[in-house]
Amino acid sequence: MKYLVILTDGMADYSIAELGGKTPLQFARTPNMDKLAKSSVIGKAATIPEGFPPGSDVANLSVLGYDPAVYYTGRSPLEAVSMGVNLHDDDLALRCNLVTLSSEDNYDARTMLDYSADEIPTDASNQLISAIQSQLGDEQFAFYPGISYRHLLVWKAGFDKELVLTPPHDISEQKIAAYLPQGRDGKVVLGLMKKSQEILKDHPVNLSLTASGHKPANSIWLWGEGRKPSLPSFADKYSLKGSVVCAVDLVRGLGISAGLKPVSVNGATGGVITNFKGKAEAAIKELDSGKDFVFVHIESPDESSHQGSLEHKIWSIEQIDSQVIGTILNVIDHYPEIKIMILPDHPSPLSIRTHSSDPVPFMIFDSRHTFKESAGSFDEIAADRGPFISAGHTLMDYFINL
Repeated sequence: MKYLVILTDGMADYSIAELGGKTPLQFARTPNMDKLAKSSVIGKAATIPEGFPPGSDVANLSVLGYDPAVYYTGRSPLEAVSMGVNLHDDDLALRCNLVTLSSEDNYDARTMLDYSADEIPTDASNQLISAIQSQLGDEQFAFYPGISYRHLLVWKAGFDKELVLTPPHDISEQKIAAYLPQGRDGKVVLGLMKKSQEILKDHPVNLSLTASGHKPANSIWLWGEGRKPSLPSFADKYSLKGSVVCAVDLVRGLGISAGLKPVSVNGATGGVITNFKGKAEAAIKELDSGKDFVFVHIESPDESSHQGSLEHKIWSIEQIDSQVIGTILNVIDHYPEIKIMILPDHPSPLSIRTHSSDPVPFMIFDSRHTFKESAGSFDEIAADRGPFISAGHTLMDYFINL
C-alpha cells in the first residue's frame, strides 16, 4: 500500500458574499478533486488542540500524527533543523522575518505594510541578513539566512527567556504598537528589531529594490520562539518509509525531525506562485523509488489569504487541482493499492487574513474501495456531513488504518 498526503496550507475558508455565499474551495473549478470526492471519505478534523495557537507548526504536527500537547516546542526550532543549524538544548530559536513597515520616525508608530517584504527574492534577503549578522551578531545572537523573507535568529543559552511575540502576518496593515515584543525579556528583542531598521533603511539592496518598484525590507520582525525538538520517527510510529516534499523550512524541518527524507523541487518557492506540477512529479518519483509514504506541502493558498487576495486564493486552489491532483490522477492506475488524503492544515480565512482554529475538511481516497456514503463533494460545508476527528493527531492513524 502506498500513502500520499497533499497538504494544501490554509485552503479552508469561510463563506464569502462576493462568491454568492460560497467558500473559495466551493467556488473554484476543481474537477479532479470532484472526481475523487464521489468515492472518498470526507469529514472534518480539529488539527489545533484547545489552548494552542492556530499556526502551521501545531497543525502540521497534528496532521503527521504527533500530539502537540506532547511534542510541540515552538516553530523556529523546526526551521533551524531544516536549515542545518545545530541547536543546543539551552538555545532559543526565533523566526526572523524581513518585513516592510511604514516610515514614521517613531518605530512604535509604524504600520505593518507587508509581512513578507513583497516576497523578497532570496538572493537579496540573504545579503540583508548577512548585514544584520555582521552588525548585530555576537556571542549571544546569531542570525542565519533562509528563503525569501523567512530567516532565523538563535539566542544562545536563551531557553529561559520570557517573551510574548506576535506573528507579523497576523497584523497586516495594522499599527504595530500593540503587538511589539512583551514579557520580561521583550525589550531585548525589540531592541534588535529597532537596530535592524537603522542597518536596513539605506542598504544598497533596499535602494535597488525600491528603484525597481518593490517594497523595501526595512526591519526584521522576531517571533515563533522555541527550543530544540525531539520527535519519535515516523517509520517507528507507522512502519512506513517516507518523504516530505516542500519549500518551507518549517515543514521540511518537521519532516526531518520525524525521519522523513526531505525533497526539494526546482521552482518551488513557498509563495503564491510555485512549481505545483513539479511537486506532484517529485511525489510520484518518491513513491516509485520505494517510499511507502509521501507528504506534499503546498503553501500557496495560505500566502494568498495572508495577502488578502481572493483572486489568488481561487487561482491557487485551481492550480492544486489541475497541476497537482491532475498529475497524480494521470498515473494513479500504476498503483494497485494507494490511499490519498487531501486537506488543509488549518483555515486561513480571507476575512481575517490569518489562521483560525476551526476544524478543517479532509478527503481520503482508497483505490481498493468506493465509499458509497461519501458526501460527494470536497468542501467545508459538505465535510460537516462526514466523520469528525476531534483529536487531530489521530487523523493519521485513521487515514492509514481506514
